Amino acid sequence: MISLEFILTSLVVVLIPGTGVLYTVATGLFLGKRASLFASIGCTFGIIPSLFASAFGLAAIFHTSTLVFQVIKYAGALYLIYLAWSMWRSSSRLTLDHSKPKTSVAEIAMKGFLINIFNPKLSIFFLAFLPQFVSPTASQPLFDMLSLGIVFMIMTLGVFITYGVLASSFSQFVLRSEKVSVAIQKMIAGSFAALGLKLAFSERT
Repeated sequence: MISLEFILTSLVVVLIPGTGVLYTVATGLFLGKRASLFASIGCTFGIIPSLFASAFGLAAIFHTSTLVFQVIKYAGALYLIYLAWSMWRSSSRLTLDHSKPKTSVAEIAMKGFLINIFNPKLSIFFLAFLPQFVSPTASQPLFDMLSLGIVFMIMTLGVFITYGVLASSFSQFVLRSEKVSVAIQKMIAGSFAALGLKLAFSERT
């Protein structure tokens, strides 16, 4: 059931940088390896509602109902733009000052979770992607789709953790330079804004 074709296709999809990758990399750069781990977990768990919606056919509502799709789409776009505005506004030299209150891991994970929750195209993607790898003669197609989705999530978690760890390895260089630190924060903020606008103007496929 879990074919090599599915593994390779999923790996390509997961490796393509998107909002989850961007968020995990930013977290690894500015908050460290542990924080990037929770960012990865949050983004991965944010896939679950879309997976269930697709497996039970609810994603078809997003594809056929303009109102539902538009509401979720604009909510997601606004959230990404809010993240961009927050990061841009707070752009400054970052230091490892342990006397300052840290962002909780729960908050980090929740932000990653919401990034994927507010992306209606994710559930449509699963609806179009997973059935291609389920045999027409399968006795339990729902179970097969959920199994494929779980494998996809495991791969997502592994790739995101790798991105986060690699990003955190450059954090000391970033923290040593005020110009680099501020520039990267603003670049990531701009990327979030661009992705938010892209989502806002996207159409159903």
